[in-house]
Amino acid sequence: MRYFLSPHCALKQLEHPSVYNMRSDELYELDEPAFAFLQRCADEEGCSPEGCDKEFLEYTLKEGILTDRRVKAKRPPVKKSPEPSLRYLELQITTRCNLRCRHCYIGSPEDVELSLEAIKNVLSEFEEMQGLRLLISGGEPLLHRKFHEINNLLPDYAFRKILFTNGILISREGISSLNVDEIQISVDGLESGHDALRGKGAFKKAMNGIKMALDAGFDVSVSTMVHSMNLDEFDGMERLLRGMGIKDWIVDVPCLEGNLRDNPLVHLQPEIAGKYLRYGFGGGLHAGDEGFACGLHLASVTAGGKVARCTFYRDASVGSVDEGLDVCWRRIEPVRLDELECDCDVREACRGGCRYRAGLLGNSLGKDLYRCFAYGVNK
Repeated sequence: MRYFLSPHCALKQLEHPSVYNMRSDELYELDEPAFAFLQRCADEEGCSPEGCDKEFLEYTLKEGILTDRRVKAKRPPVKKSPEPSLRYLELQITTRCNLRCRHCYIGSPEDVELSLEAIKNVLSEFEEMQGLRLLISGGEPLLHRKFHEINNLLPDYAFRKILFTNGILISREGISSLNVDEIQISVDGLESGHDALRGKGAFKKAMNGIKMALDAGFDVSVSTMVHSMNLDEFDGMERLLRGMGIKDWIVDVPCLEGNLRDNPLVHLQPEIAGKYLRYGFGGGLHAGDEGFACGLHLASVTAGGKVARCTFYRDASVGSVDEGLDVCWRRIEPVRLDELECDCDVREACRGGCRYRAGLLGNSLGKDLYRCFAYGVNK
């Protein structure tokens, strides 16, 4: 009997040797002997179980990491990642959008698109850096003029692909051709609350997009922004989303920049909006490590080709994709929790909240009061 690394699994040399199941979105840390064994199994000829711990072999078969069927799969390079590792990359491919949402941080939409050549380079470099999740965003990414070509590139890369969309352009004809593992759709309340933010009829279209994605077999996650017109809809949303089988529900509050500060629809005080951050379920889209603030393993590429700590920091980029993703990533300084002016006992759990939002509140190393109220530390 010979065993083969499953086609939906990839070996990654992160801070620890690991294997990543792109289908289940599970990362498994390994010791060196286990990693060496799976490296042999990743070979086209597979590997013999001789010398392998029986319990470990049974576990990898149960988890779908190994299979006894011969596999033909393109295997990415396995090389040591930078430290900290870049695991999650938000790729904003266009600023074009088919909605004019009242909370949008991009502001007046411009017609800016990341070129196909730049996207190819970023995808290849992200894979070489041992990346785990690609977050394809916009604008509305489906409006990129070369989205068809971008979509055709995706199967060649060994990381999980997540499409961020408002759901309106999803169709039964087009959804089966999407080469992604997960679709995240924005739902900002039930019908009344969602439409107050995104326009009349947007809720029904978003829900239709969710149903089509689920019917097509995709993992589906939902993101929700807290605003003044959906405050009484969260319990109903939770029942609805759990009942539909949504994978993750991510709840956040808008970052109030520019004229958003004067918009009563989205400008809620921390003591009001913060408690709604207790809603949501699932594992979320990116995680940190002990001792570090939010975003330790995250970076963003804007539609204009700039690289930043996250999309909110688009005006404080660390460089351009023309310099190389790896070069830019090494310029981003991790934020340690002990650098923050937070003195509560839940700091490790909340990771200090959002550093960008803390900056908007007056101090980038200070408290994110919205997250404070979510954890009840200001009571």
